[in-house]
Amino acid sequence: MAATAQPNRVQQQQQVVKGRDHPKFLRMSDDTTMMKQIQATHTPDGREVEVKPIVQVIEDILNHATPAIDGTLYGNPPHLEALEDRSSQDGLHGILEELAYTIQKLSCELSCKCSGGGDAHATTMAVFNMLSHYSWDAKVVLSLAAFAANYGEFWLVIQLYATNPLAKSVALLKQLPDIIEHGNSLKSRFDAVTKLIKVMLDVTKSIIEFKELPSLYISPDMPPMSSTMAHIPTAAYWTIRGIVACASQIISLIGTSNEYTSWTTESWELSTLAHKVSSIHEHLIQQLIICHQHIEEKKQFESYNNLVRIFEMPHLDNQKVLKTLIYAKEDIQPLLQGNTKARVNIEILRRKTVLLLISDLDLLHEEIVILHKFYREQIKSDVEYEVVWLSVVDRSKPLTEENQNKFHELQKEMPWYTLLHPSLLEPAVVRYIKEVWHFTKKAILVVLDLQGKVVCRNALHMMWIWGNTAYPFTNSKEESLWKEETWRLKLLVDDIDATIFAWVNQGKYICMYGGVNSDWILNFNTAAREVAKAAGIQLEMVYVGKSNAKEQVRKTITFIDSRSLGYCWTDPTNIWFFWTRMESMLYSKTQHGKTIENDSIFAGVLTMLSFDGSDQGWSVICHGPTEMAKAKGDMILKCFTEYSDWSDNVQQNGFMPALNEHLQKLHTPEHCNRLILPGINGDIPEKVVCAECGRPMEKYFMYRCCTD
Repeated sequence: MAATAQPNRVQQQQQVVKGRDHPKFLRMSDDTTMMKQIQATHTPDGREVEVKPIVQVIEDILNHATPAIDGTLYGNPPHLEALEDRSSQDGLHGILEELAYTIQKLSCELSCKCSGGGDAHATTMAVFNMLSHYSWDAKVVLSLAAFAANYGEFWLVIQLYATNPLAKSVALLKQLPDIIEHGNSLKSRFDAVTKLIKVMLDVTKSIIEFKELPSLYISPDMPPMSSTMAHIPTAAYWTIRGIVACASQIISLIGTSNEYTSWTTESWELSTLAHKVSSIHEHLIQQLIICHQHIEEKKQFESYNNLVRIFEMPHLDNQKVLKTLIYAKEDIQPLLQGNTKARVNIEILRRKTVLLLISDLDLLHEEIVILHKFYREQIKSDVEYEVVWLSVVDRSKPLTEENQNKFHELQKEMPWYTLLHPSLLEPAVVRYIKEVWHFTKKAILVVLDLQGKVVCRNALHMMWIWGNTAYPFTNSKEESLWKEETWRLKLLVDDIDATIFAWVNQGKYICMYGGVNSDWILNFNTAAREVAKAAGIQLEMVYVGKSNAKEQVRKTITFIDSRSLGYCWTDPTNIWFFWTRMESMLYSKTQHGKTIENDSIFAGVLTMLSFDGSDQGWSVICHGPTEMAKAKGDMILKCFTEYSDWSDNVQQNGFMPALNEHLQKLHTPEHCNRLILPGINGDIPEKVVCAECGRPMEKYFMYRCCTD
């Protein structure tokens, strides 16, 4: 009799499942009326449930059950790593003790309603009514806990059936033994249930994450969170609806004995429901990303304002400033000591003047070499400061392996302190560096005194011009140094080349020249030697190259050496440093409001940079510490070829006065000078006048990419 009744029961159960979760109903249930029904059941009384420990227990049950399916039904050995025993967690027993009755009541409700052929929507609403006083996250977690209890018991019995007499007896009463024998035919069904459980758990975690968002930075009543919170009831409904569907599938197996039909339709409908819940999860994840971005923006805005306040406040030492700027936490040692490569704390910089070298990963090798020289020299002198390199990178995308390698290679070159990794620099700090200190592309050197006060936003130009003589790198020190300077050979060359000053001490004339036109260089050298011989002077030729043209300069040096035309700066670093010092002088003078009308050094620097910006050669001829003549390539060559016209003047007034006088005669109003200024961190002067005629120069924009 039981055998004849059983098929009818199977058919009835299949019809119940179809009636509950038909895709048509999935579409219908999203209407406003249904959502109003759900909202009507929600009357929270303020009780708070600590849901995360419960979710962890639920996950333990589901994680143990999934391998049981593979191992018991399909003969696949379970690959389950040892799970943490959460039963002894502090407070867990107390949490579950208060909720045990509610969870048991829900378990009974699911077992009863899902085995009687009831409507899935009605069952879901019954669960909502039972949990009306709980928050949305608690509703979902408690429902999932109730299902997990039933689900865990079901698989525990099947798992122990073959080895435990008690489990075997229970399985017999529930007519479960044949599930093991027909596991393969039920595979699609169990796979669909497992998939649905996973996405339900994902949605549950997302709902909890929304609940835990910090109200200090995001309000549930304001976008973007307010728009998301409106979807939480929908997410809760479909999660609990999925729980009802899974419970129905498991309960429908009880008492089926050895009568099995195709479950393809049921599996497909479960998959459809899983797709629905998965879509909800994807939407929640996107909204969470938006909310986290909003929170991060708020935090960074707060951090930025905090940084501004800290720099405006007086301090006893530099620690608060440096920790806020470099790394505020105490969990790691954020600095790498240059020579030893040992990790150290910011404390090591206490009571020291700190120079923050700020750059991207395109910091030039020459910059490191020259700064290394000054850093090494200050250690041996009374000057005392420390340098810390802060690398500014694009935080919007992960650091590529190539950039990681670039960073580490630069670190290896530096003898001073460096930030352990660019990612430690907070976005608010990067914003401050860019907006307040005007860092763009070129490196800057920010000077902090012993109390952490900024005494110079960019001392790199001072360092290039005067080295450690500019210590402590304040504006007043810079002004005093300029007052002592004149336009002379020492200012041009400084300590780049000691050979030149040895020649000066010997009374020789120095002819510095540049450009990359080989024909002009050959003709100029020939003419210069002839003039020197005719005038009876000792003239040393010094080729100083051209800025930003390494390969062309290298070829020109080879050309000069092959024809023994004279002395060259063969080290590219010296050539780079010479022109960088010129640019630094321009920057410094511009910052101090100087013009060619009121400052001879500024006029001289503009002339030198105009020479370099042209396509032809140029020359500066010096004698002694102060005598100087300068001209573009065609003019100086013409002057030398016409030496017979001014040779008598040489005998009467001396070589340098005669040279300058004849150059003045050759000067014509027609000229075309070009001045190429580097991007000096947004401080390009609005007005630049021609060094030759004093008229304002036209401004053009040039974008340059040069791998030379």
